[in-house]
Amino acid sequence: MTLDLSTTAFVSQLAVNAVKPLQEMTPDEARESLGPLAQFYGEGPAMAQERDLRAPAADGAEIPLRVLTPKGTPRSVIVYYHGGGWVLGNIDDYRSHGRRLAERANAVVVLVGYRLAPEHVYPTAHNDAWDALKWVGANLSEVAGGPLPLMVAGDSAGGNLAAVVAQRAAKEGGPAISLQILAYPVTDANLDRPSYAAPENQLLLNTPVMGWFWELYAPDAASRKDPALCPLLADDVSGVAPALLITAEHDILNDEALAYGDKLRAAGVPVVAKSFKGQMHNFYVMHQVLPAAASALDWTAEQIDLHLAREAKKQSVVDTVIVGAGFAGLYSLHKMRELGLTSRVLEAGGDVGGTWYWNRYPGARCDVESMSYSYSFSPELDQDWTWSERYAAQPEILTYANHVADRFNLRRDISFDT
Repeated sequence: MTLDLSTTAFVSQLAVNAVKPLQEMTPDEARESLGPLAQFYGEGPAMAQERDLRAPAADGAEIPLRVLTPKGTPRSVIVYYHGGGWVLGNIDDYRSHGRRLAERANAVVVLVGYRLAPEHVYPTAHNDAWDALKWVGANLSEVAGGPLPLMVAGDSAGGNLAAVVAQRAAKEGGPAISLQILAYPVTDANLDRPSYAAPENQLLLNTPVMGWFWELYAPDAASRKDPALCPLLADDVSGVAPALLITAEHDILNDEALAYGDKLRAAGVPVVAKSFKGQMHNFYVMHQVLPAAASALDWTAEQIDLHLAREAKKQSVVDTVIVGAGFAGLYSLHKMRELGLTSRVLEAGGDVGGTWYWNRYPGARCDVESMSYSYSFSPELDQDWTWSERYAAQPEILTYANHVADRFNLRRDISFDT
């Protein structure tokens, strides 16, 4: 084993103060045992603003969010999912890491307090991750003061959540994700990979503990074959956002993380990966304990800068500029794509719909038959939409516009609040 000196000293200190193995604890005991570790990570840099918000979950619950805004002018928004096997950790534990990421990457970082197992088993954490992302994507003006590139990130089980929501966003047509940042992500439930068997990898996270996490979060073994839980099992990952992949040399999750990077590349998804030598699982967030955490954060920020520069260059020249994301603007964008032309839509509103986005007064409805608002360019679209009224009201017309934008993934070429 070739751990660096700082990691060796930290592991030795853990051995001196060893308590019973994590997998022999109750979840509450584990939380109490590991919770104090966060105090060693420091406070992190001061922020220009730090706010606690709540996003609505689909089941009526509320998801805590901590919004960390750095000094200066942020260039992106990063929705961050913490690690801990879907059982441990919270947004307080990740405050230091979130602050450091916000400052170093010059980004508004949104820490997501998804619900934990075993109190809330699969798919609760995954649903919370998705609901939080959708809320942030729909409220960028409140979160960041305006439209900025939206990214997802996470480590370990949080990396799993980030990968899954990135897949779902691509499949469902939004929110538009610019980049996914995955630190040693969990990508499937196969504990028979060589990296799980390697003795030198049984450090802060070991094979029995990972099995314990799976039993607590996904007690139904059949659910562990679900691609919505295990992103490596997805049939098609084409169209998923570009990825940064961070791995540690001595980590049981190494094989599945690298396999996921290979899967993305095979589907044409750009992947930039770096393995940090002499490091163990969880090193990425252990600031003030392991110097490699700062190195990994510097690398992450540099790659984000390069990504944003590439995106700015790619989007600075287009064949057509379309003003407005109303019904005419949406069709124009679709038509330009059919013609093989690149486009950018500039929309003053916060979403699609044009006049039906802005005019929401009581009783607003169309004065021609609803079918006149149906696009005729897609027979499949005709088949999957039925108007409920002959003269549709404003909410239904706006819902139709959103349906079209989602179905044809139009939002990726639209700049809202612009």
